[in-house]
Amino acid sequence: MPAPVPTDIIRFTNGYIALADGTAVKADLFVSPTLGKIVSGQETFFSARLQPARTIDLDGGLLAPGLIDVQINGAYGVDFSELDIAPGGEDVYLAGLDKVAERIVETGTTSFVPTIITQKEELYAKLLRLLSPRSSPNAAHSLGYHAEGPFLHPERRGAHNNALLLTASTMPPIEAFDKVYGAEGLDQPGVKMITAAPDVEGVMACVENLTSRGVTFSIGHSDADLEQAQQAVDRGARMITHLFNAMPPIHHRDPGVIGLLGDTTRRPYFGIIVDGLHSHPNTIRIAYGAAPDRCILVTDAQWIMDPNLADGVHHWRPGFAFRKEGLRVVIDGTNTLAGSAIPFAECVQNLSKWAGITLPQALVCATAHPAAMLGPHVAEHKGRLEEGFDADMCVFDWDGRVRSTWVMGKEVFRAADVCDGDILRPRNQVNGKA
Repeated sequence: MPAPVPTDIIRFTNGYIALADGTAVKADLFVSPTLGKIVSGQETFFSARLQPARTIDLDGGLLAPGLIDVQINGAYGVDFSELDIAPGGEDVYLAGLDKVAERIVETGTTSFVPTIITQKEELYAKLLRLLSPRSSPNAAHSLGYHAEGPFLHPERRGAHNNALLLTASTMPPIEAFDKVYGAEGLDQPGVKMITAAPDVEGVMACVENLTSRGVTFSIGHSDADLEQAQQAVDRGARMITHLFNAMPPIHHRDPGVIGLLGDTTRRPYFGIIVDGLHSHPNTIRIAYGAAPDRCILVTDAQWIMDPNLADGVHHWRPGFAFRKEGLRVVIDGTNTLAGSAIPFAECVQNLSKWAGITLPQALVCATAHPAAMLGPHVAEHKGRLEEGFDADMCVFDWDGRVRSTWVMGKEVFRAADVCDGDILRPRNQVNGKA
């Protein structure tokens, strides 16, 4: 007996749908808030002869999949790497995670992977246990975890604490990873992403074991030459963490990790922070031009990512503070970049402008590409506006500004200058033009 057709269908009309191939088509999209899914308009309105329960007028805007950020260290005053081990500390941590999930939809983000930077060894297992997939009403999905460290090269550590870096010098080397992350952390469901340097002692020998357990291995904070980087990809590495940053600059005789961009057989995805600070706009254009099908936008946002937070010095950890200057975040007293303060939608806008591509093409790098990189357990549900996929969506102006964000078919954010009701039109729009 066929499944009953849901009767709460919302129809999105009078706009354009961003597709996973980087094009956009003028078409209607149908979602069910009850199912939280994109559904077939053909089945609903022609076979079942039902009318939509609600029609949303996009007013010429662009409806895209919700953005997926796979490298975000925190936001809105919450640091994902900090856990108070005193009684009640875990509840506070989860409340902070929920706070970010509720606020980050303002940036068009509907899914994110909380990133833990190098931390005290004894805290990892506790943190990872708290970072199993988590979804709250009216909030973005937390997909799992991204552990950036502690198996990083000390010469390429960036803002990571050198005293906390480790090698995998045990025998066998994988025991070092099991000890740090815990078997529960490495084998739990959901996204499990680890950034490590394959040139650090013992790490290369662990890549196959980790990937066989569902871990996405990303090359980062590494001094590896091209041959070592290629070997890591051959063993299962699927990603490069913040390309150009925390790795040797490209050299024409040994291009290092960056040289993977020119490899025609090994083609890992690469994350890139498009804030104009971590990489020059011309460098962004070169990277995208070399491998547009592998480009993934990330924010690398820190807990001070909050458009309402004033510039200045902000305490971080004992003995450390951040200095925020607009979108620039450095360790106070140095010029060492320490993540960013850029909202995700601005990364999309910048990529479109600096790489000379359309907004739908730039959006692919924040939707379909990160979903595909994370594997089928994500790619089969998120990152595309297709029947059966999660109804996680964002409505953009054509300049990349977020009008409205939807999670599982329910509106969770609307910009203050967008009209109330079922027409997603800027309030200052006159005669069809903003």
